[in-house]
Amino acid sequence: MSRKQVTIDGNEAASYVAFKTNEVIAIYPITPSSNMGENADAWAAVGERNIWGVVPRVREMQSEGGAAGAVHGTLQTGSLTTTFTASQGLLLMIPNMFKIAGEQTSTVFHIAARAIATHALSIFGDHSDVMATRSCGWAMLFANSVQETMDFALIAQAATLRARVPFLHVFDGFRTSHEVMKIERLADEDMRALLAADLIHAHRRRALSPDHPVMRGTAQNPDVFFQSRERANPFYAATPGIVQELMDKFAAQTGRQYHLFDYVGAAEAERIIIMMGSGCETAEETIAALCARGEKVGLVKVRLYRPFSAEALLAALPQTTKAIAVLDRTKEPGGAGEPLYQDVLTAIGESVIVGDLPFATIPRVIGGRYGLASKEFTPAMAKAVFDELKQATPKNHFSVGINDDVTFLSLAFDEHFSIEKDDEVRALFWGLGADGTVGANKNTIKIIGEETDNYAQGYFVYDSKKSGAMTVSHLRFGPHPIKSTYLIRQANFIAVHQFNFIERYDVLEAAAEGATFLLNSPFAPDEVWAKLPRTMQAEIIAKRIKFYCINAYDVARANRMGTRINTIMQTCFFAISGVLPRAEAIAQIKESIKKTYGKRGEQVVQQNYAAVDAALAHLHEVQVPAQVTSEFERPPAVAPNAPAFVQQVTAEILAGHGDRLPVSAFPADGTYPLATAQWEKRNIALDVPVWEPDLCIACGKCIMVCPHSTIRAKVCEESQLLNAPAGFKHMPAKWRELADQRYTIQVAVEDCTGCRLCVEVCPAKDKTNLERKALNMTPQLPLREAGRANWDYFLTLPDMHKNGAM
Repeated sequence: MSRKQVTIDGNEAASYVAFKTNEVIAIYPITPSSNMGENADAWAAVGERNIWGVVPRVREMQSEGGAAGAVHGTLQTGSLTTTFTASQGLLLMIPNMFKIAGEQTSTVFHIAARAIATHALSIFGDHSDVMATRSCGWAMLFANSVQETMDFALIAQAATLRARVPFLHVFDGFRTSHEVMKIERLADEDMRALLAADLIHAHRRRALSPDHPVMRGTAQNPDVFFQSRERANPFYAATPGIVQELMDKFAAQTGRQYHLFDYVGAAEAERIIIMMGSGCETAEETIAALCARGEKVGLVKVRLYRPFSAEALLAALPQTTKAIAVLDRTKEPGGAGEPLYQDVLTAIGESVIVGDLPFATIPRVIGGRYGLASKEFTPAMAKAVFDELKQATPKNHFSVGINDDVTFLSLAFDEHFSIEKDDEVRALFWGLGADGTVGANKNTIKIIGEETDNYAQGYFVYDSKKSGAMTVSHLRFGPHPIKSTYLIRQANFIAVHQFNFIERYDVLEAAAEGATFLLNSPFAPDEVWAKLPRTMQAEIIAKRIKFYCINAYDVARANRMGTRINTIMQTCFFAISGVLPRAEAIAQIKESIKKTYGKRGEQVVQQNYAAVDAALAHLHEVQVPAQVTSEFERPPAVAPNAPAFVQQVTAEILAGHGDRLPVSAFPADGTYPLATAQWEKRNIALDVPVWEPDLCIACGKCIMVCPHSTIRAKVCEESQLLNAPAGFKHMPAKWRELADQRYTIQVAVEDCTGCRLCVEVCPAKDKTNLERKALNMTPQLPLREAGRANWDYFLTLPDMHKNGAM
């Protein structure tokens, strides 16, 4: 059977199968699972049908608890029903989950696994949420990649109908849910082949109906509850065998074979890692590199975590196993160890007790934590775990990926260890949330993934602030399957879409020797070199980086595209990266534009076409001198007068170095000092408002409407302005009670986001020039130094209290 190759993320992979194999979908959004519900809602809205020719009913509820209740109720009517959630959303479903499992009801919940809020909220991925539901009685099937997410969504759906045990289909939040990969999409025929019609009919016959009334959900006393609870045991005992049978059937249908526990590595491996989730991809890639060097290492990927089959685990381990490290992506404070570690110990311990251990000697087993809240798990960290297993007394209950200088449980690792392939294109794109960079890069992946034989991967690092914050896109393309579920460390192409980033971040830190660098610059090609910090110039020279620049905002404005530079920068990438022949790439970009913007009208499409053509004309290579010529360095992340905590902790986070901070740097209970945000100067606005006192009526609307309080007013004595910086604007106060006072409005130009709300709301206009108001947007860069001085002085002026006193 010929199946379509598609380039999608994990959320779409899961929701595609869920939509195709269910009749009712109850949704409620929570990051990072929201896209699954959005996909299902969008497909239903346009009349997409499931494999039985029916449009599923998609309903958004008032909370995750409501979604779980809706699922529970519709399941009791015999409908095939599902939902999507993560983190606290999953916890709110626990009461209904106990009931659904206790009633042996078939369903699958698709979980983009995410951290639970403890000392702090985190929207990022780990296994804390699903581990909190272990006692609910649900099977747990873990997918490691986007392809597995689609495959396991179907296997879980087939297994729950046959086993009568509800399933959590789990994949890592963000790392898998938002990773874009080229995969093979399952056909409707594949789904029909696995979903037995007689099992669906049996599910419907168990529905509550007045046509065949029964009582379900009784109250039981101590004399019978225990026995009834144990009555479910045969269902759970049979589930691992059922899942394996369906995995075998799936392999016969698609050619992709899975097992309850999959082993990869040396046939006679002595050191083994056991883990589940996206980290397995990194570990597998690392093992291939280490085995090529003669090391005897291996990996057991846990697929079906609940019910846990000790027999299948022991069968998957090589008989030569001497030492095992079990890695958990969660933390259980106060426990004897994390959940998977405890299960592995139990499996081996019980095997020893009954005398059927498959190894010559009892292997040493240690446990460790990694990757909490999407913390990176790299080949260097996987290698550190294998190296630890060589020790005579390896460290137990360790952590990897951090510097634990409090309990000293962390493993050291070599940050420079790399196994990235020479025949792979690795590209980094530094953009601003909502500037179109991520969308353009997703289109780029689709173009390369679906129009060439290359494999493609895209992963996007979002700041928690999302819109208006930094995003870094990590794109890989190559002739081989990509298992690198970690950020790019050695890039051969780097694009920076916001010029101010070069002042705040070492954007070329990951540049490989001979890499290509593309910069969106407001300066001409013969001027831009002098505008780079000294350290950046030194990096370009030392690494022999090819340097290109374009004023993308000028091109966008000339083509009536406002500040949307995504299409322009995407064109430049294809023009100079060599990933595709230039003519072919431009044709594909224009086809992508037509698909993306066609519904907005032909004019929008033509504007984007014109921007593509103009981009090539305005793209310039910068001649790199042999020596550093810059007269300035990159400024510190925060001002020198910032408090100690801000200097030592906040500044490191703002500079992108939070991973380097040790455990001791942080408060034990998550209690932080206030007013630290004032020290972050983002400088993300291209244009900022400039105040014109001759027009201002002092209505205060601009101050009221500013969402970030970056425009403020004060009233003060004229004597208090004697030492004001040159150009500090003020005017007579317009109130009778303050006739002898001065009134000033100041803008924090480094904090302003350029949203224009203050300008839009301003009612004061110049009668001789209606386009001029009391506030007018002006380019930020020339105003920055004076604006900083004016704002700092403004903050020293006293505030007027509500009673009118200064």
